[in-house]
Amino acid sequence: MIRTRLTVRLVAALAVPVLLAACTGAAAPTLPPIPSLAAETPTPAATHPGPTYPPECPTAQPAPLAKGETRTVTLDTEKGKIVLKLTADLSPIATGNFTALADCGYYDGVVFHRVVPGFVIQGGDGQFGRVPNVIPGLVGTGGPPYTIKDEPVTTAYHRGTLAMARTAAPDSVGSQFFIVLDDGAASALGDPKYNNYQIMGEVISGMDVVDAIGTAAGTQELPDNPVVITKATVTKP
Repeated sequence: MIRTRLTVRLVAALAVPVLLAACTGAAAPTLPPIPSLAAETPTPAATHPGPTYPPECPTAQPAPLAKGETRTVTLDTEKGKIVLKLTADLSPIATGNFTALADCGYYDGVVFHRVVPGFVIQGGDGQFGRVPNVIPGLVGTGGPPYTIKDEPVTTAYHRGTLAMARTAAPDSVGSQFFIVLDDGAASALGDPKYNNYQIMGEVISGMDVVDAIGTAAGTQELPDNPVVITKATVTKP
């Protein structure tokens, strides 16, 4: 994985749904170019169902969520509940995908493997990030046996925004997602020099839990004891 560390850090890898990370500071952020995916980039981990892939989960892009539809997804974690409101009109393909994965149990037992205090928490790798078989060297590189189509981002990122993570490649979104910790992340996440991360909705309850996850790892971006999503539940309004 190639990492460029400036005021704003972009983490890129061929098959790892990752996003830019930032360090806070008094100076305005200086955005670096996207690092080239050179030969030293690790060989991407294959996405496949495998023995831990829930049999009820999709093996191809799920149906988009219908226009005007919303869903509530509750993530039970060791720190408490995070309640998310997904709005189809923001990203029908991404919301349909996230809802389908949450509903089939894909996120149950999956960790928040990446934490950047003041910026984002990231999770959703059900291939290498599922307890009790989290693989430290690979977590963050896995996903379901498919990816979904890109969609335009039509609204601004802000504290509590829920969005999908992706690589520099087109149509590379799988299962990994992130929640924004601070309004200050908006300029970096939305900068046209970078990829657009499909926005699906926002946290409507439990932002204190998100903050707790964001500080639990201290200064570790890849925590040794990541917080686990014990259960994801989907409901209609």
